[in-house]
Amino acid sequence: MSSEAHSRQAAAPPAGAAAARPERVPTAFVVSCFLSNFDRFAITPMLVAVAAGFDVPLSDVVLIASGYFFAYGAAQPLWGMLSDRYGRMRVIRGTLSATTVCGLLSAAAPSLTALVVLRIATGAFFGAVVPTSLTYVGDTVPPAVRQRALSDLQLALAIGTAAATVVAGTVAQLLSWRVMFAIPAVLAAAAVLSMRGMDESRAEGTLRRPGDQLASVLRLRWAWVVMLFGLVEGAVLLGCFTFLAPALQDQGFNTVSAGGITALYGAGTLVFSRVLKRVALRAPWSLLLAGGVMICVGFAVAALSPSAVGIGAAAVLLGGGWSFFHSSLQNWATTLVPAARGTAVALFVAALFVGSSIGSALGAPLIQHTSYPVLFAVAAATAVPLTVFAAVARNRYTPAGS
Repeated sequence: MSSEAHSRQAAAPPAGAAAARPERVPTAFVVSCFLSNFDRFAITPMLVAVAAGFDVPLSDVVLIASGYFFAYGAAQPLWGMLSDRYGRMRVIRGTLSATTVCGLLSAAAPSLTALVVLRIATGAFFGAVVPTSLTYVGDTVPPAVRQRALSDLQLALAIGTAAATVVAGTVAQLLSWRVMFAIPAVLAAAAVLSMRGMDESRAEGTLRRPGDQLASVLRLRWAWVVMLFGLVEGAVLLGCFTFLAPALQDQGFNTVSAGGITALYGAGTLVFSRVLKRVALRAPWSLLLAGGVMICVGFAVAALSPSAVGIGAAAVLLGGGWSFFHSSLQNWATTLVPAARGTAVALFVAALFVGSSIGSALGAPLIQHTSYPVLFAVAAATAVPLTVFAAVARNRYTPAGS
């Protein structure tokens, strides 16, 4: 039986899911995903302001960002296993509550050392939001319309990314960087309050023991395939996207201008996520193919024309690639091991962030010689086999039990 036929025969969502609009994601989860990206992407524009506030070199402040990013990615498997054992709602309520405390303490941090520790903790707790939200969607939304629901989460993540790059620098300059750390903390508390009364989504038969959860995922060949695709996607898309703004700054654009141009990535994700919702019922492999083509073309444009126009066009296309390609991989990850869905999704997300770190590290030597066109050309070339193999594999994939 094909994966599409299996999707049509999927069981109805558990109690608590919306019956009239099964693809609708609860607003609290949409807001939580927005906050996750907003808090994460707001760090970089504030580094200079934080350094000035503590009167320390900028190099000392970088650990605020790198420590946050590392903790955000490294904590993913932990949250996945905990959500399988104790439930999605317990995990997301608990971690959002913790981000509220850490965020407010960050706003009042008396020293750089204290701020670094608090931001690492905040990153670890915010790292639970996206995989838990994806797992909740996997539990409550039938496979046939799940892609539509995931597009709503992609939209929230895109808006969070774009808003952070615009708002963070402005708030830090006009008010204080401390205010910027407090904003997502307060909003996270509001999200927790809005989740009161929401039903647990975990299906019957979910594995509770961490060893069983990991074993059920890691012994599945398709799980390794999807994680590998996530790893390469992270290296190509997230890792190389990091260098779009520096490529513009290398040509004389200031930080604000470069950030504004690359923020078109958020606009691209916004537009294409709406397009995705209209075509989400098409064959999954075709959505992967469409997204991969946009990634290839986007980096090719940046390589051929690393100007404001070229980088801006590339950012829009990469936003489209993220909407189609990445959300299709996310959807795939939710179908791998229903009995350990939280663990499977979290391992996929962890692979994505490991890949982004690898991509940034491999690109660094080229950036030292300002070889931005070469870097973007390599990214475009790598995206070609990634797209082909992912589309072919998705077409051949049959969920367990089909």
